[in-house]
Amino acid sequence: MATQSKNKLPEVNFSDYGDVRYLHLGTPWVQGSMKINKPFEIHLEYVQRMMAWLLFADLNQVSSLHAMQLGLGAGSLTKFCHKHLRMQTTAIELNPQVIAACRLWFKLPEDTSKLNVVLGDAAEVAGHKHWRGKIDALQVDLYDQDAACPVLDSEAFYADCRQLLTENGCMTVNLFGRSASFELSLQKIAKAFGRDALWAFRPTKEGNTILIAQRTARTFHRDTLLLQAQAIQARWPLPANKWLKVLAPVTMQ
Repeated sequence: MATQSKNKLPEVNFSDYGDVRYLHLGTPWVQGSMKINKPFEIHLEYVQRMMAWLLFADLNQVSSLHAMQLGLGAGSLTKFCHKHLRMQTTAIELNPQVIAACRLWFKLPEDTSKLNVVLGDAAEVAGHKHWRGKIDALQVDLYDQDAACPVLDSEAFYADCRQLLTENGCMTVNLFGRSASFELSLQKIAKAFGRDALWAFRPTKEGNTILIAQRTARTFHRDTLLLQAQAIQARWPLPANKWLKVLAPVTMQ
């Protein structure tokens, strides 16, 4: 969560099941998770797919890039970008309890020169000129405590997200692919980024669909992406070889 009325912020708690720790915002809905013995790896499949922007990146330059997360969750993406990819990493989170919980229960490191966790509103950050054109990988996962639909989901918001990105930057966003809201979200993102800039995964078994939006639409031969996926999986603990079986450019009528 990174945007909601500050007077209605939910209580944050966690649960352990076997070797996995789950983050909750006052409801049974899972807002994030962590393998207790592998705290800097990404546990959930849909969150792993939020890293698929790497398919379109120069892997030799990743450590010089800037990643931003709108919505901290359990800190999985923030930790991965910081620890594994060695990127400049900025996370925006509205609820101070979420930040405290991530540091207390989910192994989120303290801020450094390359890690900055900001208490703030995602909508305000996306619309602020300070960040424009500076973010190479923008990861958007903004759901309330009931995980019903994105709390920021307007064409104007997605247009602001596009403005945050560098010329070759990408946004990955978590949507519910089996929800009636998915097509509406897709239309809004298409208007902000352009239809030819969008790629989408098939929904996970839980229904999460990860959409990738390129700041500047680029085409890639599938053989090139296969080699890129192999290189990603060889370098980092990500199941990139599986991604291309369930990822394709978006086709819209």
